[in-house]
Amino acid sequence: MSEKKPILITRQLCKSYPTADGALEVLRGIDLAVNAGEIIAIVGQSGVGKSTLLHLLGALDRPSEGTVLINGTAVFDFNDTQLAAFRNSTVGFVFQFHHLLPEFTALENVMMPALIAGRKARDVALRAMQLLTEVDLGQRASHRPGELSGGEQQRVAVARALMNEPELVLADEPSGNLDRLSSESLHDLLWNLSRRHGRTFIIVTHNLDLAARADHVVELFDGRIKGITTPKAEYVT
Repeated sequence: MSEKKPILITRQLCKSYPTADGALEVLRGIDLAVNAGEIIAIVGQSGVGKSTLLHLLGALDRPSEGTVLINGTAVFDFNDTQLAAFRNSTVGFVFQFHHLLPEFTALENVMMPALIAGRKARDVALRAMQLLTEVDLGQRASHRPGELSGGEQQRVAVARALMNEPELVLADEPSGNLDRLSSESLHDLLWNLSRRHGRTFIIVTHNLDLAARADHVVELFDGRIKGITTPKAEYVT
């Protein structure tokens, strides 16, 4: 995509699933390079493998064939325990459904990745509060998910994804469950966070407005990359 050094590289990435009629090929040889600080949108019709690709990029699933390199590290060389630790420290996730823990407050949900990493609550509470403030939810820190709107819940999920200062943030249809105004607000937030902190965002989306804001748009078709384009639209923070 450019001459900069990529933070993420895939080489001949394939994923298939066994069925009664033989192997179902979902991804067929994906070669991709993503540079640090870029916003990448992955688009395509339903069923072309967008979410499958995102799960492989974030090491939530293992490929049938191929390699994923993050900062030069072949992530699938790790065993499952090592991979979980690497994923928690290096990759943040935002899903269409926020997956917040309902019994915990917004602040506690944001703290969770750091607690899983073994850090003490008193050491991470301040950063979690800073992140909630950055996503305009500092005043809602003590509220549980059920007391928050859908847009607010997704903002908590974004803050949680950033808790361990990951270099790579992956989002799967992050605004797919929101109304138009909440979607636009979330898109602004993701874009500004990427630019402000130099984070790399890879976003699966059907939303053409969000895709138009990306540095590059990767279109999938039939399990392959059909093309990579650079939107002409420019936005100023």
